[in-house]
Amino acid sequence: MIKNKYVLFILLGMFACQTESDDKMIEKYKTEIIETENAFAKLAKEKGVKTAFITYASEEAVLLRGETLIKGKRAIGEHFDSQNISEVVIEWEPDFVNVSSSGDFAYTYGKYSFSAKDENGERIENEGIFHTVWERDPAGKWKFVWD
Repeated sequence: MIKNKYVLFILLGMFACQTESDDKMIEKYKTEIIETENAFAKLAKEKGVKTAFITYASEEAVLLRGETLIKGKRAIGEHFDSQNISEVVIEWEPDFVNVSSSGDFAYTYGKYSFSAKDENGERIENEGIFHTVWERDPAGKWKFVWD
């Protein structure tokens, strides 16, 4: 009987250590995603929206714009090339991040603001909520698969 109690305590101790270790990894992944979102937003501000989206998109990424799905990195680039707007300013910051326990998928959401001038020189402004799904690529970098 005593032997079984020791086994139980050992197993409980191992489980507690595993959970604590898993929690630390999840927090590490969340920090990575927040840093990635912030770098993504900074790149959009400094180098332009197209450059930022192409840099952080996976090859199979999908954008939802209005009622249209834009599928694939190449199509995303073409979408931004076809825009008839200038002086684009987009800013966002994640309010929430969650990561899979395996550390290969994550999602974020938060507020964004957008402004630009249309082809007539009129100011366009928009605010809303963004939602991004992230995947860790084979090199260990986070790339978005849905935005």
